[in-house]
Amino acid sequence: MWMTVGKCLHRLRKRQYGLISKVCFCQLHNSGTQFTDSCYDGLYPGHIHTTPIQKALLAVGSGVAALQNPYRHDMVAVLGETTGHLALMNLRDRMRNDPEGYAILTERPRIRLSTLDLDNMASLPDGSFGREYLRFLEDNHVTPDSRADVKFVDDEELAYVMQRYREVHDLLHTLLGMPTNMLGEVAVKWFEAAQTGLPMCALGAVLGPLRLNSSRLQSLFTSLGPWAVQNGRRSRCILSIFYERRWEQSLEDLRQELNIEPPPVTLSATNKGSG
Repeated sequence: MWMTVGKCLHRLRKRQYGLISKVCFCQLHNSGTQFTDSCYDGLYPGHIHTTPIQKALLAVGSGVAALQNPYRHDMVAVLGETTGHLALMNLRDRMRNDPEGYAILTERPRIRLSTLDLDNMASLPDGSFGREYLRFLEDNHVTPDSRADVKFVDDEELAYVMQRYREVHDLLHTLLGMPTNMLGEVAVKWFEAAQTGLPMCALGAVLGPLRLNSSRLQSLFTSLGPWAVQNGRRSRCILSIFYERRWEQSLEDLRQELNIEPPPVTLSATNKGSG
Protein backbone atom coordinates (compact mmCIF):
# COMPACT_ATOMS: atom_id res chain seq x y z
CA MET A 1 0.00 0.00 0.00
CA TRP A 2 2.82 2.39 0.86
CA MET A 3 4.33 1.99 -2.63
CA THR A 4 0.95 2.83 -4.13
CA VAL A 5 0.58 5.90 -1.91
CA GLY A 6 4.12 6.98 -2.78
CA LYS A 7 3.46 6.67 -6.53
CA CYS A 8 0.22 8.61 -6.08
CA LEU A 9 2.02 11.44 -4.29
CA HIS A 10 4.72 11.49 -6.99
CA ARG A 11 2.13 11.83 -9.76
CA LEU A 12 0.35 14.58 -7.81
CA ARG A 13 3.60 16.53 -7.40
CA LYS A 14 4.19 16.33 -11.17
CA ARG A 15 0.64 17.55 -11.75
CA GLN A 16 1.22 20.43 -9.33
CA TYR A 17 4.26 21.57 -11.30
CA GLY A 18 2.17 21.43 -14.48
CA LEU A 19 -0.50 23.59 -12.89
CA ILE A 20 2.04 26.14 -11.71
CA SER A 21 3.44 26.41 -15.24
CA LYS A 22 -0.01 27.50 -16.45
CA VAL A 23 -0.13 30.59 -14.28
CA CYS A 24 -0.83 33.61 -16.46
CA PHE A 25 -0.38 37.29 -15.67
CA CYS A 26 -1.87 37.63 -12.19
CA GLN A 27 -3.75 40.44 -10.57
CA LEU A 28 -3.51 39.69 -6.90
CA HIS A 29 -5.65 41.72 -4.52
CA ASN A 30 -4.38 43.36 -1.34
CA SER A 31 -0.69 43.19 -2.31
CA GLY A 32 -0.45 39.41 -2.42
CA THR A 33 -2.47 38.69 0.72
CA GLN A 34 -5.64 37.68 -1.13
CA PHE A 35 -6.39 33.97 -1.33
CA THR A 36 -7.64 33.93 -4.90
CA ASP A 37 -5.84 34.78 -8.13
CA SER A 38 -8.20 36.27 -10.69
CA CYS A 39 -6.55 34.74 -13.77
CA TYR A 40 -5.04 31.49 -12.55
CA ASP A 41 -5.79 28.63 -14.94
CA GLY A 42 -7.25 26.34 -12.29
CA LEU A 43 -9.44 26.45 -9.21
CA TYR A 44 -6.85 28.39 -7.19
CA PRO A 45 -3.04 28.69 -7.01
CA GLY A 46 -1.45 25.40 -5.98
CA HIS A 47 -4.61 23.30 -6.44
CA ILE A 48 -4.05 19.63 -7.29
CA HIS A 49 -7.04 17.78 -8.69
CA THR A 50 -7.46 14.27 -7.30
CA THR A 51 -9.86 11.44 -8.04
CA PRO A 52 -11.92 9.83 -5.25
CA ILE A 53 -9.51 6.86 -5.24
CA GLN A 54 -6.50 9.15 -4.94
CA LYS A 55 -8.17 11.04 -2.12
CA ALA A 56 -8.86 7.76 -0.31
CA LEU A 57 -5.22 6.67 -0.65
CA LEU A 58 -4.01 10.05 0.56
CA ALA A 59 -6.44 9.99 3.48
CA VAL A 60 -5.29 6.54 4.62
CA GLY A 61 -1.58 7.26 4.21
CA SER A 62 -1.69 10.68 5.85
CA GLY A 63 -3.90 9.36 8.66
CA VAL A 64 -1.40 6.64 9.56
CA ALA A 65 1.53 9.08 9.36
CA ALA A 66 -0.28 11.65 11.51
CA LEU A 67 -1.12 9.00 14.08
CA GLN A 68 2.53 8.00 14.34
CA ASN A 69 3.63 11.63 14.64
CA PRO A 70 0.89 14.20 15.46
CA TYR A 71 3.38 17.01 14.77
CA ARG A 72 3.60 16.08 11.07
CA HIS A 73 1.72 19.19 10.00
CA ASP A 74 1.90 18.21 6.33
CA MET A 75 0.17 14.88 6.93
CA VAL A 76 -2.47 16.40 9.20
CA ALA A 77 -3.13 18.98 6.45
CA VAL A 78 -3.58 16.32 3.74
CA LEU A 79 -5.90 14.31 5.99
CA GLY A 80 -8.07 17.35 6.63
CA GLU A 81 -8.34 18.26 2.96
CA THR A 82 -9.20 14.77 1.72
CA THR A 83 -11.88 14.00 4.31
CA GLY A 84 -13.53 17.33 5.13
CA HIS A 85 -15.79 18.19 2.17
CA LEU A 86 -19.17 17.93 3.92
CA ALA A 87 -17.96 19.67 7.07
CA LEU A 88 -16.42 22.47 4.99
CA MET A 89 -19.74 22.98 3.18
CA ASN A 90 -21.50 23.31 6.53
CA LEU A 91 -18.89 25.78 7.81
CA ARG A 92 -19.15 27.79 4.58
CA ASP A 93 -22.92 28.00 4.95
CA ARG A 94 -22.60 29.13 8.57
CA MET A 95 -20.19 31.86 7.47
CA ARG A 96 -22.51 32.97 4.67
CA ASN A 97 -25.37 33.32 7.15
CA ASP A 98 -23.34 35.51 9.51
CA PRO A 99 -22.68 39.17 8.50
CA GLU A 100 -19.11 39.08 9.78
CA GLY A 101 -18.51 35.63 8.32
CA TYR A 102 -19.89 36.77 4.97
CA ALA A 103 -17.49 39.72 4.99
CA ILE A 104 -14.60 37.30 5.56
CA LEU A 105 -15.69 35.13 2.62
CA THR A 106 -15.90 38.26 0.48
CA GLU A 107 -12.63 39.93 1.48
CA ARG A 108 -10.57 36.74 1.95
CA PRO A 109 -8.11 38.01 4.61
CA ARG A 110 -5.01 35.97 5.42
CA ILE A 111 -3.25 35.66 8.77
CA ARG A 112 0.47 35.71 8.02
CA LEU A 113 3.46 37.55 9.43
CA SER A 114 3.31 39.80 6.37
CA THR A 115 -0.26 40.86 7.26
CA LEU A 116 0.29 41.39 11.00
CA ASP A 117 1.49 44.66 12.53
CA LEU A 118 3.61 43.06 15.24
CA ASP A 119 4.87 46.38 16.61
CA ASN A 120 1.33 47.63 17.10
CA MET A 121 0.24 44.34 18.68
CA ALA A 122 3.21 44.49 21.08
CA SER A 123 2.15 47.99 22.14
CA LEU A 124 -1.37 46.89 23.08
CA PRO A 125 -2.16 46.52 26.78
CA ASP A 126 -1.96 43.19 28.56
CA GLY A 127 -5.26 41.36 28.34
CA SER A 128 -6.05 42.63 24.85
CA PHE A 129 -6.62 39.92 22.27
CA GLY A 130 -3.80 41.09 20.00
CA ARG A 131 -1.25 41.28 22.82
CA GLU A 132 -2.23 37.87 24.18
CA TYR A 133 -2.04 36.31 20.72
CA LEU A 134 1.45 37.75 20.23
CA ARG A 135 2.42 36.43 23.66
CA PHE A 136 1.13 32.98 22.67
CA LEU A 137 3.31 33.01 19.54
CA GLU A 138 6.36 34.08 21.54
CA ASP A 139 5.86 31.70 24.48
CA ASN A 140 5.23 28.66 22.28
CA HIS A 141 7.74 29.56 19.55
CA VAL A 142 5.24 29.24 16.71
CA THR A 143 4.44 31.35 13.67
CA PRO A 144 1.30 31.69 11.52
CA ASP A 145 3.50 31.18 8.46
CA SER A 146 3.87 27.49 9.34
CA ARG A 147 0.34 26.78 8.07
CA ALA A 148 0.47 24.93 4.75
CA ASP A 149 -1.46 26.15 1.74
CA VAL A 150 -4.50 24.11 0.73
CA LYS A 151 -4.00 21.85 -2.31
CA PHE A 152 -6.52 19.01 -2.46
CA VAL A 153 -9.91 20.72 -1.91
CA ASP A 154 -11.75 20.77 -5.24
CA ASP A 155 -13.73 23.95 -4.65
CA GLU A 156 -12.17 27.39 -4.47
CA GLU A 157 -14.44 28.79 -1.76
CA LEU A 158 -14.22 25.65 0.38
CA ALA A 159 -10.46 25.74 -0.02
CA TYR A 160 -10.45 29.22 1.51
CA VAL A 161 -12.65 28.00 4.38
CA MET A 162 -10.07 25.28 5.10
CA GLN A 163 -7.25 27.81 4.85
CA ARG A 164 -9.06 30.13 7.24
CA TYR A 165 -9.57 27.27 9.69
CA ARG A 166 -5.84 26.57 9.68
CA GLU A 167 -4.88 30.18 10.15
CA VAL A 168 -7.23 30.78 13.08
CA HIS A 169 -6.00 27.64 14.88
CA ASP A 170 -3.42 29.56 16.91
CA LEU A 171 -5.99 32.28 17.61
CA LEU A 172 -8.20 29.55 19.01
CA HIS A 173 -5.35 28.42 21.25
CA THR A 174 -5.25 31.99 22.56
CA LEU A 175 -9.01 32.17 23.07
CA LEU A 176 -9.04 28.84 24.90
CA GLY A 177 -5.87 29.54 26.89
CA MET A 178 -4.26 26.30 25.67
CA PRO A 179 -0.51 25.92 24.99
CA THR A 180 0.91 23.71 22.23
CA ASN A 181 1.84 20.71 24.38
CA MET A 182 0.01 17.43 23.70
CA LEU A 183 -2.67 18.00 26.36
CA GLY A 184 -3.35 21.51 25.08
CA GLU A 185 -3.55 20.29 21.48
CA VAL A 186 -5.96 17.50 22.38
CA ALA A 187 -8.20 19.91 24.29
CA VAL A 188 -8.27 22.23 21.27
CA LYS A 189 -9.07 19.28 19.00
CA TRP A 190 -12.02 18.34 21.25
CA PHE A 191 -13.30 21.91 20.91
CA GLU A 192 -12.73 21.94 17.13
CA ALA A 193 -14.40 18.55 16.65
CA ALA A 194 -17.54 19.79 18.42
CA GLN A 195 -17.40 23.16 16.66
CA THR A 196 -16.49 22.24 13.07
CA GLY A 197 -17.41 18.61 12.52
CA LEU A 198 -14.19 18.07 10.54
CA PRO A 199 -13.27 14.34 10.53
CA MET A 200 -9.61 15.28 11.03
CA CYS A 201 -10.49 17.01 14.30
CA ALA A 202 -12.65 14.10 15.45
CA LEU A 203 -9.82 11.66 14.72
CA GLY A 204 -7.38 13.83 16.65
CA ALA A 205 -9.84 14.07 19.54
CA VAL A 206 -10.20 10.28 19.69
CA LEU A 207 -6.59 9.23 19.10
CA GLY A 208 -4.79 12.12 20.77
CA PRO A 209 -5.49 10.89 24.33
CA LEU A 210 -3.57 7.69 23.52
CA ARG A 211 -0.37 9.72 23.75
CA LEU A 212 -1.13 11.17 27.19
CA ASN A 213 0.08 9.81 30.52
CA SER A 214 -2.36 8.87 33.26
CA SER A 215 -2.32 12.22 35.09
CA ARG A 216 -2.98 14.17 31.92
CA LEU A 217 -5.67 11.72 30.89
CA GLN A 218 -7.41 12.34 34.19
CA SER A 219 -7.21 16.10 33.65
CA LEU A 220 -8.58 15.71 30.12
CA PHE A 221 -11.53 13.49 30.98
CA THR A 222 -12.53 15.19 34.24
CA SER A 223 -12.15 18.87 33.35
CA LEU A 224 -10.58 19.98 30.07
CA GLY A 225 -12.43 17.57 27.79
CA PRO A 226 -16.00 18.29 28.97
CA TRP A 227 -15.21 22.02 29.03
CA ALA A 228 -13.85 21.93 25.46
CA VAL A 229 -16.78 19.97 24.03
CA GLN A 230 -19.40 22.08 25.82
CA ASN A 231 -17.84 25.32 24.62
CA GLY A 232 -17.31 24.00 21.10
CA ARG A 233 -20.99 23.12 20.78
CA ARG A 234 -22.44 26.36 22.10
CA SER A 235 -19.97 29.01 20.91
CA ARG A 236 -20.42 31.18 17.87
CA CYS A 237 -18.76 29.91 14.67
CA ILE A 238 -15.05 30.55 15.16
CA LEU A 239 -14.56 31.16 11.42
CA SER A 240 -17.11 33.98 11.38
CA ILE A 241 -14.98 36.36 13.44
CA PHE A 242 -12.88 39.02 11.72
CA TYR A 243 -10.04 38.62 14.20
CA GLU A 244 -7.88 41.11 12.33
CA ARG A 245 -10.31 43.82 13.47
CA ARG A 246 -10.41 42.62 17.06
CA TRP A 247 -6.80 42.99 18.23
CA GLU A 248 -7.65 45.86 20.59
CA GLN A 249 -10.64 44.07 22.10
CA SER A 250 -10.02 42.49 25.49
CA LEU A 251 -9.65 38.72 25.50
CA GLU A 252 -12.28 38.48 28.22
CA ASP A 253 -14.82 40.47 26.20
CA LEU A 254 -14.17 38.44 23.07
CA ARG A 255 -14.67 35.21 24.98
CA GLN A 256 -17.97 36.49 26.32
CA GLU A 257 -19.07 37.52 22.82
CA LEU A 258 -18.25 34.06 21.47
CA ASN A 259 -19.77 32.33 24.50
CA ILE A 260 -16.47 30.69 25.48
CA GLU A 261 -15.70 30.17 29.16
CA PRO A 262 -12.12 30.51 30.49
CA PRO A 263 -10.28 27.18 30.88
CA PRO A 264 -10.87 25.29 34.13
CA VAL A 265 -7.13 24.71 34.59
CA THR A 266 -4.02 26.63 33.53
CA LEU A 267 -1.45 24.80 31.41
CA SER A 268 2.12 26.00 31.01
CA ALA A 269 3.57 26.80 27.58
CA THR A 270 5.96 24.51 25.77
CA ASN A 271 8.37 24.96 22.93
CA LYS A 272 6.75 22.18 20.90
CA GLY A 273 5.11 23.37 17.67
CA SER A 274 1.34 23.46 17.38
CA GLY A 275 -0.64 20.90 15.49
